[in-house]
Amino acid sequence: MDLFGDPNFKPPLAERMRPSGLGDYFGQRHILHETSPLMNAIRNKRVPSMIFWGPPGVGKTTLARIIAGSMGKPFKQLSAIQSGVKEVREVLDYAKGRPGTVLFIDEIHRFNKSQQDSLLGAVEKGLVTLIGATTENPSFEVNSALLSRCQIYRLEPLTAEDVQALLTHAVTHDEVLQGRDISLKELDALYKLSGGDARKSLNLLEMYVDVTPDPVVLENDALMAVAQERVAQYDKDGEQHYDIVSAFIKSIRGSDANAAIYWLARMLAGGEDIKFIARRLVISAAEDVGNANPNALLLANAGFEAVAKIGMPEARIILAQTTIYLATSPKSNASYLSINAAMDFVKNHPDYPVPLHLRNAVTSYMKNEGYGAGYKYSHDFAGATGAQEFLPEGMSGYTFYEPKEVGKEKEIKQFLKGMWGEKYKGK
Repeated sequence: MDLFGDPNFKPPLAERMRPSGLGDYFGQRHILHETSPLMNAIRNKRVPSMIFWGPPGVGKTTLARIIAGSMGKPFKQLSAIQSGVKEVREVLDYAKGRPGTVLFIDEIHRFNKSQQDSLLGAVEKGLVTLIGATTENPSFEVNSALLSRCQIYRLEPLTAEDVQALLTHAVTHDEVLQGRDISLKELDALYKLSGGDARKSLNLLEMYVDVTPDPVVLENDALMAVAQERVAQYDKDGEQHYDIVSAFIKSIRGSDANAAIYWLARMLAGGEDIKFIARRLVISAAEDVGNANPNALLLANAGFEAVAKIGMPEARIILAQTTIYLATSPKSNASYLSINAAMDFVKNHPDYPVPLHLRNAVTSYMKNEGYGAGYKYSHDFAGATGAQEFLPEGMSGYTFYEPKEVGKEKEIKQFLKGMWGEKYKGK
């Protein structure tokens, strides 16, 4: 139907090429081959509730529509970002007279527990066939009660061969592109820019065709020249991704807040996953700031939770605040070094037995064997140590944690020295 009555309006290529059946659906052969459980379920029209887990642009919504069509069932779609319990109940009321209605919920991980719980009864009774889509690991983001009632299918980025087949299909079947002289000579640059995202692949092709006169020859250099003007140059899966993340973390470690904010902006402009950035900040708080400022880890973790709840565009403010806090905090990697040293020691030495006085005598036999004998309850002693040994025999004085003379850790160092004197002076 023409938009606003404009007979010249055409939807974007990606929308025009949205598959209506499995015959023109590209990718996901690992779950859609002829003998796969999902294909058998579709053929038999006995599709279970399921969760599609995968990155954007791999066909989660389209596959859900195709499944509903193959079953001859109504299709209802909700966005977890825009919908709540009220909208879910409206769909469930609709499904009471149409059992088996396919309910597709995009970004289902954005539903809170009560919203997810509201689906349980309808799924159990078969009132709806739930298909949830998520870019996050459903094991962590979807309630276990709901997850146990769903099959999980991992959808993967399209391969280079899938993208080539998709674009060839578009060139030969789209009513607009059919009228153009198009040759898909080189696809490496397009595939790298799209990252296996079907929607991005079609958008890039359409963008290139729109600015190129016939004959249109798709070549790597020519596509890059066009794309550089319109596409953020940030490859979330490639070398630049790791380079920019590295620059971001090293700027925080080096206490350069301005540089850190710049690299943060580069990641956000390139569409980086905000949860990935937030996770890196939590790691940086523990690895680079450590106990020089123990509050850094608390703030970074709170930032992660806030980012997950808020989403973009406001999440950029939370990420910026956390970044600046970490960059301007005193730094110590002593905790990081201590666990590395301890794990290296464990790897290269035999397992020393736990000293008897540190063992619990949970049976009379254990007590008779000397378990717990001689243990000094620390709270009964001045300084709360009881001046006893906590390391295995043969390891006394071995030092793993060496606090630095910076921030809160300077106080920790004085505390430990007051407790243990010169016992842990480095060994």
